[in-house]
Amino acid sequence: MARALDVVGEKWSLLILRDLFRKGPLRFQALEQSLLGIAPNTLSARLKSLEAHGVVETRLYENHPPRYEYLLTDKGRALSPVLKALYTWGESHS
Repeated sequence: MARALDVVGEKWSLLILRDLFRKGPLRFQALEQSLLGIAPNTLSARLKSLEAHGVVETRLYENHPPRYEYLLTDKGRALSPVLKALYTWGESHS
């Protein structure tokens, strides 16, 4: 459990994953707009961490200047039951 929490156990990381599950590939600005209160440097750091752990990947959508969108990898999509369980628990106990 500790290894999993090292990767996705932070509030913003879980919310990033939630949005990528719900809305598909997203650009940085779209994530920033949907995650009210997140600082750009925090979003960038969480995305880099999720990418380094193989949960999220980037895809180039514009060459000049280079711009990327973020999407879930197979490893990231495998977290679906975990996120659904957290959602269900939150709905039942809050």
